[in-house]
Amino acid sequence: MEPFDFQSRLNGIYKRYPEGRKKPVIGITGNFANGNATLAEPYYMAVVRAGGVPVIIPPVDDTDVIINTLDSIDGLLLSGGGDFNPLWCGEEPVPQLHGINSHRDLPELLTVELAYNRQIPMLGICRGIQTLAMALGGKVRQDIDSCGTDNAERKTQTRVKHDQDAEWRGEPTHSVRIEPGTVLYDIYQRERIYVNSFHHQAVGSCGRRMETSAWAEDGVIEAVESSEHKSILGVQWHPEWLGDDGLPLFRWLVERAAEFNEAKRLHDKVMTIDSHCDTPMFFPQGIHFDWRDSRILVDLHKMTDGRQSAVTMAAYLPQPKPGETFAEIAPLPAQTPTEYADLIFDKIEDIVRANDKFVSIARTPADLYADKRNGRKSIMLGIENGLALNGDIRNVEHFAKRGVVYITLCHNGDNDICDSARRTENTHGGVSQLGEQVIREMNRCGLMVDLSHAGEQSFYDALDISATPIVCSHSNCKALCDVPRNLTDDQLEALARKGGVAQITLYNGFLRNDEQEASIIDAIDHLEHAIDIMGIDSVGIGTDFDGDGGVCGIADSSELINFTIQLLRRRYSHADIEKIWGGNWLRVMAEVQKSRIQ
Repeated sequence: MEPFDFQSRLNGIYKRYPEGRKKPVIGITGNFANGNATLAEPYYMAVVRAGGVPVIIPPVDDTDVIINTLDSIDGLLLSGGGDFNPLWCGEEPVPQLHGINSHRDLPELLTVELAYNRQIPMLGICRGIQTLAMALGGKVRQDIDSCGTDNAERKTQTRVKHDQDAEWRGEPTHSVRIEPGTVLYDIYQRERIYVNSFHHQAVGSCGRRMETSAWAEDGVIEAVESSEHKSILGVQWHPEWLGDDGLPLFRWLVERAAEFNEAKRLHDKVMTIDSHCDTPMFFPQGIHFDWRDSRILVDLHKMTDGRQSAVTMAAYLPQPKPGETFAEIAPLPAQTPTEYADLIFDKIEDIVRANDKFVSIARTPADLYADKRNGRKSIMLGIENGLALNGDIRNVEHFAKRGVVYITLCHNGDNDICDSARRTENTHGGVSQLGEQVIREMNRCGLMVDLSHAGEQSFYDALDISATPIVCSHSNCKALCDVPRNLTDDQLEALARKGGVAQITLYNGFLRNDEQEASIIDAIDHLEHAIDIMGIDSVGIGTDFDGDGGVCGIADSSELINFTIQLLRRRYSHADIEKIWGGNWLRVMAEVQKSRIQ
């Protein structure tokens, strides 16, 4: 091909379809110098070599610009450059502080925090690792030599020269030691690598969201990564100058970005339903559903960040102890349980009216799909504890007309409907006579019977009584965590035989009953055990967010897409993920509502 034959090059594009292969888009933060946004060639060429599409992000602190940029990329590369102004972390500058780059500080801090909320994969290089620390709760050492080390046990007699003066920037000048068992170790498959170095600032501490994965011999932190099973990694050296030795880091970012892109596209297409949250428990605190409210785990911001379609908000009713009246323990002024549940639903309706461009109340699968098409989130209504009926069978129809989709028959402690799995006195030996009437009336009114919290005999009684499939909106597997609230394998099998679903929940105490903190990996383990016992058509997710649900890696609604990423890594098909995220729940919901007697 002639070097200046433009038409032949264009024809080479036009004579194939598609014109270009789909690749993940990697946003790279640009440097700023002499009035110009710039980026050294090795950064973007490393992304190209790794299989990504590089785009340069200028240092702009306009919120709309940042949000729209993040919505357009699949991965984020934080480039190197000048120091951070220590005032951003409440510190005064030390005399040894070098030149700061004030144009970059705020835009990049905002970009990292908002990218973190959206679960966007990130790789920070040199200044970029410090950006991660500054934005995500860590701390930067302004000057390595003057500020000492936070890792004295690793410090040796000899200081490492961290600001190399080799003629070629790709010349390795010192080694770093990689911690086994880290993502960085998985990338390089060895404990020691040799790197270049052009810095005098460094990460002082990681903060709770990150952990150290590599050190220099003098104790300086050389790499950090997410402590929450997220695709976030930062290195102190400059891999873009190291050729083939640096390329594995860029390949890691591009692969994680491709994975994230696939998860995003899947969430855009399928219905993602959380079958149980307890956010209404926080209504007495005056929460703001349209804010990113730190007091709650489910709000419009977090649902949007996690690309969540719908959630069932439960009106939770605490069970009075013997001798107590409900009015004495009600979180909001209400004389009866029925009045209290109605008050909760009134407040949910108020939230929806105030945000009707973005969210609506869904009562049927058709409502859910309509909201999805129209770009709205959906809230479904549920009742947690049949105490809300106040012993009056007529209230089943009352709540059905309000739009309630399920009633959890009991909570912790027996009520007049059935015995509970916890704090039970074996009052009825399972489902009571009233409970049998309630279940049959729920069948008639098209309400799903929810047996989370029910005792084992109550479970089997309800399964026999109900003419429609039943659900467990937030329950785990007893074989993996032996607590009364979890379901035995026999219960799981029986539930599946009757066409019901078990929704895996994120409550730490139902995932593990040892001393270790549960994580998203434990939740996946419970899901896969349920699939082994029940099959793929009988499982789903009910987080119990704001009811003590939420674990490392999937701590609130903004992190729900991480569950999809874990499923993709385990090679689940898109069709199976769609079933897990809501397809199975909707099948039962449609069947139950179809049986409704008008």
